[in-house]
Amino acid sequence: MRCRAKRHSYNALMLDIKLIREKPDFVRERLKSRGEVPNEFDVILDLQEKFRKLSWDLQKEQAESNAISNQFKELVAQKKIPSADLKEDARRIKERITELQNQIKEENLRSVGESGAALEHMLLRLPNLPHLDVPKGNDSTANHVLASQPEWGQKPSFDFTPKNHIEICERLKLVDFQRATKISGSGFLLYTNWGAKLERALIQFLLDLHTTEHGYTEVSPPFIVRDECMKGVGQFPKFYDQAYGVHIGLGTERGDSEFQGYLLYLVPTAEAPVANIHREEILSEKQLPIKYCAYSPCFRAEAGAAGVGTRGMIRVHQFDKVELIKIVKPENSYDELEKMVANAEKVLQLLGLHYRVVLLCTGDMGFASAKTYDIEVWAPGQGTYLEVSSCSNCEDFQSRRMEMRYKTESGENKLPHILNGSGTALARLFVALIETHQQADGSISIPAPLQPYLKTDKIHG
Repeated sequence: MRCRAKRHSYNALMLDIKLIREKPDFVRERLKSRGEVPNEFDVILDLQEKFRKLSWDLQKEQAESNAISNQFKELVAQKKIPSADLKEDARRIKERITELQNQIKEENLRSVGESGAALEHMLLRLPNLPHLDVPKGNDSTANHVLASQPEWGQKPSFDFTPKNHIEICERLKLVDFQRATKISGSGFLLYTNWGAKLERALIQFLLDLHTTEHGYTEVSPPFIVRDECMKGVGQFPKFYDQAYGVHIGLGTERGDSEFQGYLLYLVPTAEAPVANIHREEILSEKQLPIKYCAYSPCFRAEAGAAGVGTRGMIRVHQFDKVELIKIVKPENSYDELEKMVANAEKVLQLLGLHYRVVLLCTGDMGFASAKTYDIEVWAPGQGTYLEVSSCSNCEDFQSRRMEMRYKTESGENKLPHILNGSGTALARLFVALIETHQQADGSISIPAPLQPYLKTDKIHG
């Protein structure tokens, strides 16, 4: 591995500009399948067409200039004097070349600004192109529920009326919702006693499973990242309004309105730091595939999201998650995606939870994804499925933005594909577990894989 010198490159910040230029109708159709074509795409196409025409005109004039230059050389060799018309043609073409060069420069500066920031901003706002086998649709109603394995295809049944997780948590004192709100406001949780132990046990179980049985390497990343890391995974600029910013540095005096520091961001998922571990590096082909797993708390403002502020654990501003990241060769990436989904499914199988796998349609996928499977676990007390894992192949969308490459054995630099998946997310896993394994006497039966961590097979009131 070697690090690359940092440089400004539009190709590192967007969809492949060559693809946009050479196959605009294909790119437009793929973007449209996500719901709409961003206005930025038409502006980028217009810029590309203007530059293409100016460049073509410039090439023609330069070719004619070279032809006239050759004529001058021949006349000099023959000891002849160039005609006035030939000299005038040479002067005219030279002026035209200068004019075209200035137009290209002025058009570029006018359109994108001297720093290139405007074009960069437009390119960063273009989402990834959906894979061709992703079903088309505008929202979740067009998602495809895949056939369940027989042993996981039946919902649990009870000989009593199951309670929801709020009632269970309050009765067993697993979560103190009221004091969490007092501390941090709505959308935050305070796990207590057996609730805190169960949350910790789940995190440890997930990490041990993925590292010892699924071949991932555990990392413990920072929980605060820089702006470029959020751009690298596709969180920014689209989700600026959902990020928690952290001010580093202070004003000159307490209460000074002029801020002298800068911003970092609390991670919305461990994907943000872990996928960026090898940003601006050239890996060797022998290093691939790279498989990381990491625990982190996740912070999401979820601006405008319905349900935030209500009691419960379904939608919160801070939750725990174990994230899976793969960096792989392009030809293997979709096989690796299927394996990642199986890794996340294994969690629910071992915990005895009913679930289903859903292939998301084009309009319901994440910004950076080319193909996504969601795994939804059944929560009896809610009477509905809850998403606990989302496994995505982002292809080269993120590696391009991060300027991450790998060198093949033949010496060619290529873009790896990056995959991410929840392996899995809490607090919804917590909800499904306590609702599924609740007993008639009010206790919770602990699945066998968690018992070594909790040193008990049942949580009582």
